[in-house]
Amino acid sequence: MNANDECPFCYIERDVEQDLLDFVLGSGASYMESDIRDVTDRTGFCRAHFKKMFDYGNTLGNAWILKTHYMRMNKEMEAQFKKFAPGKSSLSSMFKKATGRTNPIGVWVEEKEKSCYVCNRFADTYERYMDTFFYLFKKDEEFRSKIKNGKGFCLHHMGDLCEAAESRLSDKEKQEFFPMIFELMEKNMARLQEDVSWMVEKFDYRNKDADWKDSKDAIQRGMQKLKGGYPADPPYKMNK
Repeated sequence: MNANDECPFCYIERDVEQDLLDFVLGSGASYMESDIRDVTDRTGFCRAHFKKMFDYGNTLGNAWILKTHYMRMNKEMEAQFKKFAPGKSSLSSMFKKATGRTNPIGVWVEEKEKSCYVCNRFADTYERYMDTFFYLFKKDEEFRSKIKNGKGFCLHHMGDLCEAAESRLSDKEKQEFFPMIFELMEKNMARLQEDVSWMVEKFDYRNKDADWKDSKDAIQRGMQKLKGGYPADPPYKMNK
């Protein structure tokens, strides 16, 4: 909250994700530990985190992770192919409705695409941060004041907060929480709209000497507010 960011949970997400990249590929060489690589071999990484791992810059670490992950993936793939029989392996109508897939190989690939070591670790940590947020909301008046006077949240994390509030707050607490969050979001979404609108106006030659106000970084903040994350961040790289 003290960072005065557009979204404190985006701030947390970036910090935790960078810690996880350091853990997986950093100088501590956790990728050389057999128990860690056994997990990464099974879970793999999503497309977004493979890209961030590549950008991180540890060529040997990435190669080690890929080497043993490929060994496991190729065995699994061969087993899937052996089980497959064209015309006899179509999925039941109930399963097709649940997955949107009609082919068991397609289902296996989709499961692999969803599986990611970094995403899984972050999800566990994220739940604990949610617990901490609502504990402080209920117990700490100063914390509630920081929320009220802050910049709100991105829409993505605001949705998570609203969902989490259902199970973490009493009905009485919800009567305070939801109106506060809604008012906060309306005010700060309007602020971002004004910042972006003024940036557009600054490109009018008649405003070339006018003050930028708070619009110089309006694009990245505006994108963050809608979807989360930090569009203007450079790749996070390994400290050498």
